[in-house]
Amino acid sequence: MPPDEILYSPWILAVLGLCIGSFLNVVIHRLPLMLERGWREESAELLGVELPETAAITLSTPRSRCPSCGHAIAWYENIPLASWLWLRGRCSACKTRISARYPLVEVATAALFAAIGWRFGAEPTSLLWCGFAAVLVAAALIDFDTQLLPDILTQPLLWAGIIAAARGWIPVPLLASVAGAVVGYLSLWTVATLYRAIRGHEGMAAGDFKLLAALGAWMGWQMIPLIVLLSSAVGALVGLAMIVFGNHDRQVPIPFGPYLAGGGLAAMFFGPALMRLWLPNS
Repeated sequence: MPPDEILYSPWILAVLGLCIGSFLNVVIHRLPLMLERGWREESAELLGVELPETAAITLSTPRSRCPSCGHAIAWYENIPLASWLWLRGRCSACKTRISARYPLVEVATAALFAAIGWRFGAEPTSLLWCGFAAVLVAAALIDFDTQLLPDILTQPLLWAGIIAAARGWIPVPLLASVAGAVVGYLSLWTVATLYRAIRGHEGMAAGDFKLLAALGAWMGWQMIPLIVLLSSAVGALVGLAMIVFGNHDRQVPIPFGPYLAGGGLAAMFFGPALMRLWLPNS
């Protein structure tokens, strides 16, 4: 097997996915805190007030610690999946349970990367789609936790799609990519504007518009209806299940970002086949 085929094989991409998934756990936890800190500092500067001194937080500092006892996590306790299994899901110092979501994110990212390698073959293009999937995982879980879709994720994802189309790195013409971004944004913006006019309050945040615009940039305007359909179907089923089985308060909004991300990933894998079933004569 040629070296390039080994490098981009599903097995190698799965290992890469485990490592990227570990990093995504950091992004999912820390990025909202970093943004909140930035907003507080900007507000304090505008109001002319001083904030109390607090330790800076970035994606790399401070060093990861157990939230219960403050134990600094050693490098061998931070190996993707393996360390969680070795520690049996508990802190090595205080034995507090470590959330299973950390290894699940790692395994899910590894599975996505391996599936992308299988879907697109042993080509450099697979790495582009791996990056696309990784951003969607991070954005979906941040939105699930905080009902926030950060511009620092959605906007670079949109421009990366347009650049990839312009360079011929993805099978989407540049015009279709730009049109996908425009149609994706305006479609949800129109729905949200009509909802606000009729109901008198917001029903969807601007982050959802930007995420669908990014998906359109990567897949073209033709995929927008399919992505929305898939996202809405999944969102309706999950939302109903949360209300019926999880005692979810109907007044508490359910974020749409995770469902958009799921619809985008489904369209990445199955979009062309579904489009042929939907429009067999196109």
